[in-house]
Amino acid sequence: MGGAEKSAESGAADGAADGVADDAVTRTAVVAPVDPGAPAAPEAPVVDSPEGRMGTEGRILNVFSHGVLILWALMVTLPLLWAVMSALKDDKSIFTSPWALPTSLHFDNWSRAWSQAHMSEYFFNSVVVVAGSLLGTMLLGSMAAYVLARFEFPGNRFIYYLFVGGMSFPVILALVPLFFVMKNMQLLDTYHGLILVYIAYSLPFTIFFLSGFFRTLPSSVAEAALIDGASHTRTFFQVMLPMAKPGLISVGIFNFLGQWNQYLLPAVLNVGDENKKLLPQGLVALAVSQGYKGDWSGLFAGLVIAMLPVLAAYIVFQRQVQAGLTAGALK
Repeated sequence: MGGAEKSAESGAADGAADGVADDAVTRTAVVAPVDPGAPAAPEAPVVDSPEGRMGTEGRILNVFSHGVLILWALMVTLPLLWAVMSALKDDKSIFTSPWALPTSLHFDNWSRAWSQAHMSEYFFNSVVVVAGSLLGTMLLGSMAAYVLARFEFPGNRFIYYLFVGGMSFPVILALVPLFFVMKNMQLLDTYHGLILVYIAYSLPFTIFFLSGFFRTLPSSVAEAALIDGASHTRTFFQVMLPMAKPGLISVGIFNFLGQWNQYLLPAVLNVGDENKKLLPQGLVALAVSQGYKGDWSGLFAGLVIAMLPVLAAYIVFQRQVQAGLTAGALK
């Protein structure tokens, strides 16, 4: 027993001594001085990876795209702000300090343009025509787009491309025959005549836009409605049309902008009755008359009055417009 104990003690002592020696060697290796004359260790090579190049190119493209957007925003907003500023100045300030803020607000420019320049009558006429044409365009365009997008029948593609081809047809080439057609049908200088022309003018783009949007909607919902006993008409108006609300708002805004600012068609088809002129025609008449009188402040006020409905419509529905564009682009 005594010999075994001594052997164990001596083994433990030897193991402890070896551990202390190893620890000392480790500490010595850690704190060993570095020879200044020794050559430096080579640096790790930098690998030009595709991921790194794509990240750099992406940052450059991001900066460039933001710069273009900022420049475009300035080009759009600065003329609008300048027009609003000029509408609140008097004629002398418009010429002497065109870029300065108005020293006093002249709201009488707006009342003068609204009453004396007959902008109120032109505004009412535009509201009547655009409201009727927009309603007819959205109703007929959505129905035609739904049929062309969801039903297969002989001539489907031909009719679709016929509407698409109408987008590339210059409206100026149709003015002369359109004038004589409207004259023979006694539709010149009438509200309903302009409404019909505006609907025909806006249908190609509406059908093209909504056809792609209706194709992205799930077919299972319409099939479930038909199984439950709904007719095709009820399925369209109560099921599919509410699902297409973002696309309808988007194309409705575009049609509203185009019809509200339309000048060429009413200038040819609505010239006989001064009381039925639309807002673009009234602005041109105001520019001619006020240009000779020197009432530039009233002209700018009338211009801002014409812009306000368009700006208000886009500000209110901007999120729906963006949602409709992105939803129609995805399948």
